[in-house]
Amino acid sequence: MLLLALARPLFVFLLLTPPAVAAGKTPAPTIKVIPHEIDKRIDVLVDDQPFTSYIWPAALKKPVLYPLRTAKGSVVTRTYPPAPGERTDHPHHVGLWFNYGDVDGVDFWGNSDELAKAEPQRKLGAILHRSVKEAKGGTGAGRLVVTSEWVNPDGKVALAEETAFGFQAASGRRAIDRIATLTAVHADVNFPDTKEGALGLRVSPGFEPDSKGAGVYHSSEGINGNAVWGTRGRWMALNGTAGAEPVTLVILDHPKNPGHPTHWHARGYGLFAANPFGIKDFSKGKEALNFSIPKGKSARLAYRLLILSGQVGPKEIEAEYQTFLREVP
Repeated sequence: MLLLALARPLFVFLLLTPPAVAAGKTPAPTIKVIPHEIDKRIDVLVDDQPFTSYIWPAALKKPVLYPLRTAKGSVVTRTYPPAPGERTDHPHHVGLWFNYGDVDGVDFWGNSDELAKAEPQRKLGAILHRSVKEAKGGTGAGRLVVTSEWVNPDGKVALAEETAFGFQAASGRRAIDRIATLTAVHADVNFPDTKEGALGLRVSPGFEPDSKGAGVYHSSEGINGNAVWGTRGRWMALNGTAGAEPVTLVILDHPKNPGHPTHWHARGYGLFAANPFGIKDFSKGKEALNFSIPKGKSARLAYRLLILSGQVGPKEIEAEYQTFLREVP
């Protein structure tokens, strides 16, 4: 069992530097981060146009970013609830989220009102939003810091989470950093290996490789198509379309994350997920991680999601990865 005792502060703060604006070029857009806590929503706007929202509806059992849009305003996430013509599977797959399918025997991944009613015997946990610590906009960049708790079916808190979201906007480019610090509150917290995790994105139909969509996965290791499932890589790209707009979605895995380079739970039906903990399932039992956070200790998990206009290739994505490493130590 791997025990992680990180000598980091409990809360991780991300400092974003707005993109430089060269003389004669379009100024960097203005980002606003606007809380509407009574509506369980925090809106992120770019030049007063919607980019995404941090939402925590009770039915979802976790906070998510939903919907997500390109610089042109095209939506890249599946509609919630699914719109006519969209897939209706996995009702717990909404927007961009982070959770896990086995935390000391409790499933925080496969939980929603629909699933809880269908399988009342399952031990389902919920991640409950608790507070907004910071909501700040700026030129080309914005920041949101929130806290939440991973609550077991008996009401006890397994993990305290503080997450710093960093939002970046430039021409043809949107970026979201999600940096979570998970702290074991009352006892050691164990994450037995399972494929059901962890940073998940549910994409709109134009990104689905298994449908009429144009979606194609490309990994940092040169693996393409649905063959990427269960493989490891420092980043994964998904080329597709949002409406008529060609778009490249990329998830970057930080090298200091547990289990790096992460395994990819990337499915043809539209689930695009990075799972740092599920090694046994992905290696067909040849390896195991059994990650654990000791009581009172913390683990950091840092990711960047890129939403890039156009079909972007591996050289450009690798350059984005190196930028990520400079900006998020």
